[in-house]
Amino acid sequence: MYELIQLSEHDYYIDCPAKIGLIKASDNEVVLIDSGNDKDAGKKVCRILESKGWNLKAIFNTHSHADHIGGNYFLQKKTGCKIYAKDMEYIYSNMPVLEPIGLYGGRPFKELKNKFLMAQGSNVLPLTSDILPEYMELLELPGHCFDMVGFRTKDGTAYIADSVSSEETLGKYGVSYLWDPEKTLQTLEYIQTLDVARFVPSHAPVMTDIRELAQFNRRAITEIKGKIRELCNTPITFEVLLKNIFDAYDLQMSAQQYALIGSTIRSYLSNMYEEKEIFFSFKDNQMIWQTVLEEKDEIKKYIDRC
Repeated sequence: MYELIQLSEHDYYIDCPAKIGLIKASDNEVVLIDSGNDKDAGKKVCRILESKGWNLKAIFNTHSHADHIGGNYFLQKKTGCKIYAKDMEYIYSNMPVLEPIGLYGGRPFKELKNKFLMAQGSNVLPLTSDILPEYMELLELPGHCFDMVGFRTKDGTAYIADSVSSEETLGKYGVSYLWDPEKTLQTLEYIQTLDVARFVPSHAPVMTDIRELAQFNRRAITEIKGKIRELCNTPITFEVLLKNIFDAYDLQMSAQQYALIGSTIRSYLSNMYEEKEIFFSFKDNQMIWQTVLEEKDEIKKYIDRC
């Protein structure tokens, strides 16, 4: 763990739970793509850089999740490097408490304010294409997170962040966190069009052909949507729906999983509602989700009026 792996003349990654990209800008300067999950990750990155005699010039964050920005604070304090993130990721990276707030949908209780969901804050600057060095190209990869990005290098490496999950992860958990299912599907299609020598996903093996894994991820999303439709064939509240999803995928409820998977299922519901696959109504002061099966259904009447 935390082994430096060379991919090409200039491109590397540090093998850790969320792979950290590393690109040599010159003989003694490097930039990082993400920074690991916490202060300890930052320390290990520093040791690697010091052993090579490399100076850290900048960190480019793919998105604002704690396992990708957790080393920011330590590395910036240690080296004075600049850190960049795009749009909403820039905002969340500067104010990490927004992450548990967004997942929970209110003031987060203490069990949600941990290093896995809330990184230590750092001074992050807005990332735009004109800021990138000439050896890096910005890749727009929304879906898993608001404005997630990746990077393509002149050596032909695509660092694609969390745009795919490994088959092992999906096989074990079934439901992986995402912000927008439809944008995730679009990103999965997009990365298959990239003409590169290799792909470096954060949570899957490095590979030269991403198509099979991208399609595996696509099928997982389709399966979850199908399971939600099945569970909504009869009127159901969100809490009961979430319990049934946990049961169906043999997941164990905890505060963190409630926030992550709960937020994900809400995103599926919003997406499926906008696509008119499922609908909601209110009964006895409860929000009810269901598919529309009969013309006389009150929700069907509402849709007809729209």
